Amino acid sequence: MMSPNFNDRKLPISILVLHYTGMDSAEAAYDRLCDPAAEVSAHYLVREDGRVDNLVEEDKRAWHAGVGSWNGITDVNSASIGIEIVNGGHNVPLEDGSLPPYPDAQILSVIKLSKEIIARHDIQPRNIVGHSDIAPERKEDPGEHFPWAGLAAAGVGLWPGELLEDERVLFELGDRDRGISILQRGLADLGYGISVSGQLDDQTQAVIRALQRRYRPLRIDGVIDMQILEVIKRLSELSRTTVSAA
Repeated sequence: MMSPNFNDRKLPISILVLHYTGMDSAEAAYDRLCDPAAEVSAHYLVREDGRVDNLVEEDKRAWHAGVGSWNGITDVNSASIGIEIVNGGHNVPLEDGSLPPYPDAQILSVIKLSKEIIARHDIQPRNIVGHSDIAPERKEDPGEHFPWAGLAAAGVGLWPGELLEDERVLFELGDRDRGISILQRGLADLGYGISVSGQLDDQTQAVIRALQRRYRPLRIDGVIDMQILEVIKRLSELSRTTVSAA
């Protein structure tokens, strides 16, 4: 069954957005994504065993991203393909409180599907994002347990590599400094929706958490330290390199 929750695109496709379903089963997620009353959908649903359901045709605007932005695009639904990955995430943790793992078969299927979408629409590596990247103040998926490094190694997205051991804190919430303005410009250049205020405010801290959740998942505290500066620097270099090579 295809989802009825779509309309016409207003922008060309340039972004791939990965989500987790945040529900207790694949069938519950499938039913919700196909329920007209829910007014939510995605182009694809990837189940734990690797099976893929195509719910909305790629030339249509699926309703998966909600309020958010990337590279200055605020109608992310019009510019993106959305993949929902069956995983309970933060909403349905395991009994011990940990986040449920993504099975290997599922991740291999996500990689294969993503590479096909990237090839069809010439999506740049810097535009392969998680829901938390485009909506850092309200979303956490696909979560710090998602294997972004493995996807990047397979050619899906960017990865900064081994990080510095230097974790000296540079700025904390409320600090105001020219260095924060420079960092905010760097985050905006990567694609994040952020205002250049020169202050480590709530919005900037949310973006830092999103960056940490994806690229330094072992500590998500919203604090700007030397590792975070290194991540931004390396991602900026990788973004320029991959665009130049395209």
